[in-house]
Amino acid sequence: MDDLIHLVNGWSVQQFMKEFGSLFEESAWIAERAAGLRPFGSWEEMMQVMTNQVLDSEYKEKLELLRKHPDLGARISMSTSSIQEQAGAGLDSLTPEQYSELKQLNERYTNQFGFPFILAVKGHTKESILDSMKQRLQKSEQEEFVTALNEVFKIATIRLQQWMTERAK
Repeated sequence: MDDLIHLVNGWSVQQFMKEFGSLFEESAWIAERAAGLRPFGSWEEMMQVMTNQVLDSEYKEKLELLRKHPDLGARISMSTSSIQEQAGAGLDSLTPEQYSELKQLNERYTNQFGFPFILAVKGHTKESILDSMKQRLQKSEQEEFVTALNEVFKIATIRLQQWMTERAK
């Protein structure tokens, strides 16, 4: 994998964005900005640079990043990564009652905070996701904004790890 990071460091901005532009949901600007800060000494450093691009961005850009994420369990068009991640947590097999509850919680959450509920669903179940939503609805707007961004960073890290695993085969 160390050889691969050296290869990535030599890619054009376009190739870098093609491979990593989708780590952060529909927000290729993060990869574009990070590409200009190469070379990276490690994958961890690359992810930290990308994370810093988000943290150093304007509030409006952060909010837009959060708003790009689909509602969990939504029956809408979404990125392939989101579909796979949500299916892995069982959100593609909700009962009508669970779907209704999730939809109501999503609406309540979005109305309360101004962005969708975001959770790195890997390792979660339908039940733990619903519990997490209920708990997080009790947080302040500032606390939840920070929590949502941290979940975005976890999702991007998981996606990068999957990308690396696919290339190691």
